Amino acid sequence: MQEIKSLCVYCGSSPGATPVYAEAARGLAQAMVEQDIALVYGGGNVGLMGIIADEVLRLGGRATGVIPQALLQKELGHKGLTQLHIVKDMHERKAMMADLSDGFIAMPGGVGTLEELFEVFTWAQLGFHQKPIGLLNVDGFYDGLLQFIQHMVSQRFLKGEQAEILIAEAHAAELLQRFKSFVPHLVPKWLDRNTI
Repeated sequence: MQEIKSLCVYCGSSPGATPVYAEAARGLAQAMVEQDIALVYGGGNVGLMGIIADEVLRLGGRATGVIPQALLQKELGHKGLTQLHIVKDMHERKAMMADLSDGFIAMPGGVGTLEELFEVFTWAQLGFHQKPIGLLNVDGFYDGLLQFIQHMVSQRFLKGEQAEILIAEAHAAELLQRFKSFVPHLVPKWLDRNTI
């Protein structure tokens, strides 16, 4: 069983096109607080970022933000967090968020969310960490991405065992349950290494 004390949540600085995304952010916040799991996130108070942080705090949970100085104004750094780290750049932000977390969840978001997700996915693939990585697949948001990942597998750019690093669930409670039963296993990254 994996001990999860804090989770890094990647999500949009926009609330998205429908209320279902905000509802899912509040649902994830509730599930985390109920299980005494602290939130680590990008530190903003706009979009899904702000919604999940506000809900964690409203429910009495702990929320830590990490935001670069340059984005403090653009993303409107959250003033009411348990802790807010102001860092020099995006590289330092992502490294600190990873260090503070026992796992990673990507909610719906844009290219920034995907970039953060794929960085920790790559780190796991290379054996740099053995923390669970999940997609909160709200209303099928990530169905296309999951299909494309299977396409990478079929085209031999990704091993099937590596694709399984990503845990996808539509509901927060189920995702957190799978995180707790997560057993890391390192699969060599390279396909057909002996032919190189």
